[in-house]
Amino acid sequence: MHLLLELQGLNGIIVIMLAIMLGPAILLAFIGFMVRKNNKKAANILFILAVLYVLVSFGICGSLLT
Repeated sequence: MHLLLELQGLNGIIVIMLAIMLGPAILLAFIGFMVRKNNKKAANILFILAVLYVLVSFGICGSLLT
């Protein structure tokens, strides 16, 4: 972990940005899979939210990276 956050390059910042972009979406998808057997409608909503989060985060954070 120490190697990823060194100040010699922007690798640590890129890893943190990717974690911000993909972390919540992966969490929402995981919760969607866990809820799917009990409530399919709620699971579908969570999947849609995960996809929307990825699209918005790649748009905002992707524009910051360029």
